[in-house]
Amino acid sequence: MTDSDVRWIDFGTTAAVPRGLDVAWIHGSESAKHNTDVDIQVHAYDEHTLILRQNMAINYEAPFMFLLFGNERAVLIDTGATASADFFPLRRVVDGLVADWLRAHPREDYRLLVLHTHPHGDHVAGDPQFVGRPGTELVDANDAWAYFGFDAEPARVSRVDLGGRVLECFAGPGHHRLAVVFHDAHTGFLLTGDTVYPGRLYIEDWAAFGATVDRLIAFAASRSVTYVIGCHIEMSGEPGVDYPILTTYQPNEPALQMTVRQLRDLRHAVDEVGDRPGRHVFPDFVICRRDA
Repeated sequence: MTDSDVRWIDFGTTAAVPRGLDVAWIHGSESAKHNTDVDIQVHAYDEHTLILRQNMAINYEAPFMFLLFGNERAVLIDTGATASADFFPLRRVVDGLVADWLRAHPREDYRLLVLHTHPHGDHVAGDPQFVGRPGTELVDANDAWAYFGFDAEPARVSRVDLGGRVLECFAGPGHHRLAVVFHDAHTGFLLTGDTVYPGRLYIEDWAAFGATVDRLIAFAASRSVTYVIGCHIEMSGEPGVDYPILTTYQPNEPALQMTVRQLRDLRHAVDEVGDRPGRHVFPDFVICRRDA
């Protein structure tokens, strides 16, 4: 195969338009022992964008992961909550998805980049499965700020080019001091990790969290943002009611995706909480201040 044989996919000439994301996510079962869900659910948002969710019976955190394809390489954002490939076959699933994509879009020397939203264990546990994988760059989550240049320039917006598909990345501390936010211009996804999602927002640095929320709102005002997407669902479909920690059955979940309006709601909630520590309940999320 020569370069002239490769069909170059245009990821960037049109503005992102929101597609439907009404997904019946796997959400556990009343008996984890008898759970029959797949180990990893895969939803194709489009042919180049896959959202993965870990089975709650494997780990109650049930984190979401993201596999995005560009012309020259794909990126996997986060690696889930379980190290064992026997219980959580992330590498096997990703390898199969990459192979499927390459059958539809043949090219040689296709590579994989593995990045993370932050270093907490439920987002990095699957990293060892990718150690030694051919054509793979695995960036340790603890080294991400140095990798992107945020150590030297905290306000920097870095770019990751997957081959015509460009992610913008910036520092998002508050939940974790090394958190990273990703924006994909192709889909308009603003991937916020554990900073913003329909659940319990655990905050270790209150001042940094407020600054990150402000930055998210300002960034969204200057970019095309279709959805704000975090890595968990912990709320129920009833406003202000979350599922208890360690829950492995969540039959009445709200949507994973959130909106820029909800970012502004979060800003108002931060102002309302002020200097008060503890747990503060709002319709779409719960703020849990750990730093006071």
